[in-house]
Amino acid sequence: MKYSINWDLESIFPGGSRSTQLHEKMALLQEQLEELSKNVTSWNSEQDGPDFKHFTQLLALQEKVTFGLSQVHTFIEAVQSADINNKQASALLGKAFELSSFSSTVQTILAKKIVEIPDSEWTNLTNLPEFQPIQFVLNEIRTQGKELLSEAEEALINSLSIDGFQGWSDHYDTLVATIEIPFEDKDGHVTNLSAGQAYNKMNADPDAEVREQLFQKWEATWSAKAPLFSDTLNHLAGFRLADYQAHGVTDYLKRPLEYNRMKRETLDTMWQAVSDHKQPFIDYLNRKAQLLGKEKLAWQDIEAPVLVGNAEPQVYPYDQGAEFIIENFKKVSPKMADFAQYAFEHNWIEAENRSGKRPGGYCAELPESNESRIFMTYADSPSEVSTLAHELGHAFHSHVMNDLPALNQQYAMNVAETASTFAEMIVADATVKEAKTKEAKIGLLDTKIQNALAMFLNIHARFIFESNFYKERQTGIVTDERLSELMEAAQKEAYQDSLSSYHPHFWASKLHFFIADVPFYNFPYTFGYLFSLGIYAQSLEESQGFEERYIALLRDTASMSTEDLAMKHLNADLTKPEFWEAGIAIMKNDVETFLTLTEDFLN
Repeated sequence: MKYSINWDLESIFPGGSRSTQLHEKMALLQEQLEELSKNVTSWNSEQDGPDFKHFTQLLALQEKVTFGLSQVHTFIEAVQSADINNKQASALLGKAFELSSFSSTVQTILAKKIVEIPDSEWTNLTNLPEFQPIQFVLNEIRTQGKELLSEAEEALINSLSIDGFQGWSDHYDTLVATIEIPFEDKDGHVTNLSAGQAYNKMNADPDAEVREQLFQKWEATWSAKAPLFSDTLNHLAGFRLADYQAHGVTDYLKRPLEYNRMKRETLDTMWQAVSDHKQPFIDYLNRKAQLLGKEKLAWQDIEAPVLVGNAEPQVYPYDQGAEFIIENFKKVSPKMADFAQYAFEHNWIEAENRSGKRPGGYCAELPESNESRIFMTYADSPSEVSTLAHELGHAFHSHVMNDLPALNQQYAMNVAETASTFAEMIVADATVKEAKTKEAKIGLLDTKIQNALAMFLNIHARFIFESNFYKERQTGIVTDERLSELMEAAQKEAYQDSLSSYHPHFWASKLHFFIADVPFYNFPYTFGYLFSLGIYAQSLEESQGFEERYIALLRDTASMSTEDLAMKHLNADLTKPEFWEAGIAIMKNDVETFLTLTEDFLN
């Protein structure tokens, strides 16, 4: 079947960034926020009891506003992602963040009123039938609300965050839009590649000289603008730390852990398990270096394809990749397969490999229309098939929750990465099983192991870097030279000094460090990966009824702590190393298979 490589945005708001309907929607949201603000300000919990009908109405209006803001934000971000030079979209995004800031201020006022409710009255409220389904989130709002400053102070912080948190994050996008990487082919023709195009080619091209050329130019390009990226990162972190200080928060990991609804003990146990079991993955890197004719891999070689014997790079044109995903989703979950096919047929995905797009990929929700949109740059490789499956996993997660109250749909990043990584695992495993020859299996197994390598080594390096950066940023500005030193040191520690060269300016080129909403946009990936391995193992061992159990887990992801979620659905204690080690052991088996299969191809 033929699928479009471009997404449909016209069905959301026709006319792109100049859409009349979009502007009308934003005006309506302004009115709804003003109404919500007035109602929240006048709400008196004592007078509203014992049935709390007005509170029910407040939550209903808040849900309407939340969904509307998400719908608008997703659309504008999609327009900007597809065309990084669209200045109108950038201006609209600024307006959308103003609305979000207003919404945050109103939520602050409501949270403070919730905190003031006496314990006995609060218990009566949350035990009412209409509030029991959202009891966990309401209690969470009440607990975290106790740390809030005065309404005026919180309103000021929310207002300043538009040009603070969000302003600096947007500035990063503006800078990235100017990045072009010149590439000279063997005939001497020079092409200017966008950051996304250059990244894909630099990591996936089988020619070592091409990878080396691109990496040198890649490093040089980011290095040339390093002072600008350094200013951006420093001020973004500085604003965040000032906000923490105002709220009496001294541990820079407190808020990321709260956001992910997980204990510090769980995080420490996970990283310790990863650190204790890296040797098989170092062995894999060393073996890959041998296969590529090198003493050690350079940074740009880590994701290079392994082609042994007469093997050619596996190619999955977009339509073939789509059908492969649908086919293999169906083996695990027919509902996932039907959903993926619907997304392809209704043009939810922007996949075209062209310049002018932002780098990376994402999935964003459109809650008012119960849809999602997926953004990526697809280049016909097994890796891109896995990425596409990953983003469809995110979309499926949102899909199975769209009938829940808005408060029970706000799942954190760590469990968000569970659904996406589970979907990716299905497809990566299928590519290996489909291999017709030993040589093909080696190449596809290598692609699959890349994911584990990213989670156990690359993400660990990001976590180490960001932890050390925040420690130093607490005492002042960190120069771009020092940022590069911290980055290279983190990579050497995480990769156990197994590479011949590293990527000092990775801190500048990686969007995740510059995202305003979520600091430490790193450890949730490793969590989600290992958590999904446990789920995947369960799908293989207990296929009967698995689909229903899996969907039940996804539906619970925003209504309990991470530890309770794991105990309820997997009977696992996340504060004990056994759970994490079991997931790592699954990938160790793939590494052992890779090492065994490649023995015959060593020089």
